[in-house]
Amino acid sequence: MVAGGMSVGGGKEFEAKITPVVVISCILAATGGLMFGYDVGVSGGVTSMGPFLKKFFPVVYRRTQDVGLNSNYCKYDNQGLQLFTSSLYLAGLTATFFASYTTRKLGRKVTMLIAGCFFICGVTLNAAAQDLAMLIIGRILLGCGVGFANQAVPLFLSEIAPTRIRGALNILFQLMVTIGILFANLVNYGTAKIKGGWGWRLSLGLAGIPAGLLTLGALIVVDTPNSLIERGRLEEGKAVLRKIRGTDNIEPEYEELLEASRVAKQVKHPFRNLLMRRNRPQLVIAVALQIFQQFTGINAIMFYAPVLFNTVGFGGNASLYSAVITGAVNVLSTLVSIYSVDKVGRRMLLLEAGVQMFISQVVIAIILGIKVKDHSESLSHGWAIFVVILVCTFVSSFAWSWGPLGWLIPSETFPLETRSAGQSVTVCVNLLFTFVIAQAFLSMLCHFKFGIFLFFSGWVLIMSLFVLFLLPETKNVPIEEMTERVWKQHWFWKNFMDDVHPGAGNLEGGTKKNGHSNGFDPSSRL
Repeated sequence: MVAGGMSVGGGKEFEAKITPVVVISCILAATGGLMFGYDVGVSGGVTSMGPFLKKFFPVVYRRTQDVGLNSNYCKYDNQGLQLFTSSLYLAGLTATFFASYTTRKLGRKVTMLIAGCFFICGVTLNAAAQDLAMLIIGRILLGCGVGFANQAVPLFLSEIAPTRIRGALNILFQLMVTIGILFANLVNYGTAKIKGGWGWRLSLGLAGIPAGLLTLGALIVVDTPNSLIERGRLEEGKAVLRKIRGTDNIEPEYEELLEASRVAKQVKHPFRNLLMRRNRPQLVIAVALQIFQQFTGINAIMFYAPVLFNTVGFGGNASLYSAVITGAVNVLSTLVSIYSVDKVGRRMLLLEAGVQMFISQVVIAIILGIKVKDHSESLSHGWAIFVVILVCTFVSSFAWSWGPLGWLIPSETFPLETRSAGQSVTVCVNLLFTFVIAQAFLSMLCHFKFGIFLFFSGWVLIMSLFVLFLLPETKNVPIEEMTERVWKQHWFWKNFMDDVHPGAGNLEGGTKKNGHSNGFDPSSRL
């Protein structure tokens, strides 16, 4: 059944039903998140498997076996092992620049298809890896897939969804990321028990399932009306708009998309336009959200959950089991976000989560500081369970706040003329800081020990203050009205809106309505 309703946009109410084609398209597109999540989850599991370490990282393997040689916190500190995890994000960072071009020139659908092909190639190399070089090349190809998928999927979801459920549908991407992590943890738990030492190949190879789903989904879905109109395919864009909205009354929304596209085309250099004063609020918030998202410490926990639990004294199977529990909490808490994001708003979720994350991280640090010494045997059973509960408390608060909203807010605040460039910067910054954390975490764990959690809790405090004072609420505001209804009303960001004409909405392009230049050379090219 389709649900009827009105989608508000551009100062008018647009008729829009929640059609099956929209729901199915969003689910298929969001499988890009499934692949990303599986890649995040699988690396931590296989790096705690003895046969994998023995084949590719013998130095680390010997350390884990020789209890007398190393401290609990330092046995996994190895740059090569960290490179296995982080190379994916460095490759994704580079691929993002190319993905911005394909998203704009070839469309969201083709970009998702390219991502799927990269994923399939990377999975094949990883599962068949004979040496470290083959393993790293496979991870790099997976990273290219991540760069293309993370660029196209959030844009696709934001553009195809009716305004009133845009938040919920966009969070499908993050939900799929969490399901991917859980799936990877379950697979690792099973494959770790396989005799013969080839379980890690199965773990890496099963990434072919989400890779295949994304490729299949990219072949099935329709491209967004925004993308089709942007590329001059007006009639096709109109037909798709009619199909996804489930109504013939699409002229007002179609006209607004045409106007948005016309203004966007006047911007010959989106990246330079992104740096202009009136686009500064969106840019600052997008960049800050990505940096803060990584400095919550979530990826440190998700990448290395099995290693982390091993470090604090869990046995091998118990640590994988604990990682499965945190993965399940992650999925369930993301469902909370889907339900609440368009009801209670973005700011409330972020502020509540800040308090919850701060408290849980400080308490974890205190327990580990008192109970887990460098050479202590393990945590007692009761304390170990309490640590898992605290980690779950932390993960749940992240999953209904910084996880999905770090992607949602940038995708809905950039105007069309800088949306591809803005999304590119968003993904780029996210992957850069994901790489930094992935490459540094095990070394930080070795040097900071339990203080690693105090380090991240300090950042949680900073980001909560940022949200309190500088992040405006974007709940139920159409993308085209962000300037008038959000930025011009904010106590601080309104100072950057001096050169935007009233009524121009968020669609100001390279030329002001009075014909004067907005301060960049119209003859320049991207």
